[in-house]
Amino acid sequence: MRVSREQAALNRERVIEHASHLFRQHGFDGIGVADLMKSAGLTHGGFYGHFPSKEALAALTCEHAFAQAQARWSRLLADAGGDPLPALIEHYVSPRHRDDPGHGCALSSLGAEAHRRSPAVRRAFQHGLSGLLDLLTRAVRGRSAAARRRKALATLAGMVGAVVLARAVEDRALSDEILAATAEALVS
Repeated sequence: MRVSREQAALNRERVIEHASHLFRQHGFDGIGVADLMKSAGLTHGGFYGHFPSKEALAALTCEHAFAQAQARWSRLLADAGGDPLPALIEHYVSPRHRDDPGHGCALSSLGAEAHRRSPAVRRAFQHGLSGLLDLLTRAVRGRSAAARRRKALATLAGMVGAVVLARAVEDRALSDEILAATAEALVS
C-alpha cells in the first residue's frame, strides 16, 4: 500500500522524533533500526525508504535534538530577565535533567559517543554545540566578547560534565552532590 507524500513526510518526522529520544536514552548503538521503527509505529522494512543509513538518521536526530535544546534555552533565557545564567544552570544541572536523558540535552547524553561517529554526526554536534554556546555567551557577563566566550565555554563544559558524572555514579547522594556543587560553582 502506497502512502501519500504528505504521509511519508509525517512518517519520516515521526521516526526522527522517536529516534532522537531513543538515541539520547540508550546511545547510538543501544537501539536498533527495528526497535526505532517499531517505536514510531512503522515497519522495519520502511526504514531505508526514509533514510540511507542508521548513521544518516543519527545525524538528523542530533540536528533535531539540538534545535529543541536551542528553543528551550532561548525561552529560558528570555523568561529569566536581567541575569539569566542562574536559571539556565539550574535547569541544566538538575536531578530532573539527570534522570531523563531521553528528553535532555544531546551534549550530555551522546557527547561521549559523538567522536566515534561519522563526519555528518560530528558536524551536527558541532553545529548544535555552537548554537548553544552562542546563547550561553549572550547570557554570561564579561568585559569583552572574548572573555564572555571563554566563560561560556567553561560554563558549558562544567554543566555537561556535571550531568555526565551525575548519571555515571550509582550513589544518588553523590550524584546530587555533584549537581549541587557544580551549580553553585558555576553561578558564583
